[in-house]
Amino acid sequence: MGRNILFITTDQQRYDSLGCNGGTIARTPVVDGLASEGINFRGAYCNSTVCTPARSTILTGQYIRTHGAIANGVPLPVDAPSVAAYLGERAGYRTALLGKAHFEPGLDLQADYQETQLGRSGETGPMRGFEHVELVMHGALPPLHYSRWLQEHHPEHMGSYVRVLSAERGGDTGMIETKNNPIPRAWYHTDWVADRTVAYLDGLAADDDWFVWMSFPDPHHPWDPPAEELHRVDWHDLPLPAGHPGSDEAVRSVLERKPAHWLACWEGRFINQEGGPASYRPARVTDDQFREINAKTHVMNELIDEACGRVLDRVAARGWTDRTDVFFTTDHGELQGDLGLLFKGPFHVESLMHIPLVWRPAPGAAVSADEVNEPVGQVDLAPTFCQIAGVSPPDWMQGAALPRAGGSDRERALCEWDSQFPGYGMHLRSIVRDGWLCTAYEPTTRNQPNGLERWFANLPPQVRELLGVDDNPMGPQSPIDYDGTEGELYNLADDPHQFENLWDDPNHRSTRRDLVADLYDSLPEPRPEPLLVARPA
Repeated sequence: MGRNILFITTDQQRYDSLGCNGGTIARTPVVDGLASEGINFRGAYCNSTVCTPARSTILTGQYIRTHGAIANGVPLPVDAPSVAAYLGERAGYRTALLGKAHFEPGLDLQADYQETQLGRSGETGPMRGFEHVELVMHGALPPLHYSRWLQEHHPEHMGSYVRVLSAERGGDTGMIETKNNPIPRAWYHTDWVADRTVAYLDGLAADDDWFVWMSFPDPHHPWDPPAEELHRVDWHDLPLPAGHPGSDEAVRSVLERKPAHWLACWEGRFINQEGGPASYRPARVTDDQFREINAKTHVMNELIDEACGRVLDRVAARGWTDRTDVFFTTDHGELQGDLGLLFKGPFHVESLMHIPLVWRPAPGAAVSADEVNEPVGQVDLAPTFCQIAGVSPPDWMQGAALPRAGGSDRERALCEWDSQFPGYGMHLRSIVRDGWLCTAYEPTTRNQPNGLERWFANLPPQVRELLGVDDNPMGPQSPIDYDGTEGELYNLADDPHQFENLWDDPNHRSTRRDLVADLYDSLPEPRPEPLLVARPA
């Protein structure tokens, strides 16, 4: 028998949401315990600030420009390499994914992609090397396995969730994508993911080696955890986040020193449809609305932690603890009020890039607890799984197995952004190294065809109106163009919230030059032909 791997991910969770990473509101004793017994990677960064690219990097062990799924609307090719398939073929692992996958567009009304096809049919795989999958997105839609279960057992709650990326307002403060959800906690998708994970584990033989990806869709918006759990955190008692400048005037003063789309987003001139709902206007969000969504986020994080505890208890009951490695991480972060903004998108700052990553090695492996401060990335996870399974990482993996102790030779982490909307055409490349965060802006490619214009061309008029597309064949338009000279440079020790952009500071010209050169020297060559964008989400 070998070592099992329980790989736990959340969606859009901040680094500082956990007690072990300085969080002071949400109680996360389970993950905090994993960190105290294992390795806490304090310098972990995502390779993309949106879901599909980051999740595809985790699955393939490849940088985004290699696997090609550069945005949520770009499906990862069906023949893309998969660490799950590799572990199954080379090490005989049983493999499963329970929860959110999102390697393909979620807006798939025609069921063109396998995730939606499996959800609609009720079949449970195989999919991308996982012999068993049961899927959920956010709430009751799209119609995946959770939706089928909810419709069959509790149909009265099919309308209890907020529709993601909708203009629906609710909660106590009338915030968009917010609701005091009437669904009981036991039927909420967080507990459903844990239930299905336990059920899968119970179907395995005691001597099976397994790789199980348990993937929670929270704390990604909508902010609608079960109303019966909202007593955990009273939003009235919360301060504004430490990363909020404190007033409208202060927000404006900070954002006007960044590249133009930052302030334009806050003022409502740049609509961040690639990372949030089209109805979102940051300057209109009140302090109380920030407090409410933060409170609901903390509640979601507590529910996730407790669900992890239930699954770990089941692992222990099966006698597997001593030979089971446990990972906890997320795909990317959330602005969550920092800099006066919400959601995610083309904003390469710590709120979105810096992610929690905890690895509790199997106790039988005799790896000492430690902290690793050097930068690591999601591209390093797949080779780590291979190392645990006792197989050599294949040549197509581009990362390196995670270090097991601090003081490693890791130097940098990389993050990329490419717009899925041809009417936006933004391209950002970032490097974290030596306590600096540097982002180079490449020239805007606005209105250059990338495939999504075909989807826009076939939209019915009412959908075009909803998306604000009008008659432009390239879809929504950004008013911002960059010529390739723009960028951002932050000293993370001196400026933890990235208020002071030093890109144009003459005192830091050599630092900027060195970091940009290292960034492009470290990125692999892009695919010869970019993959087409098929959907806007």
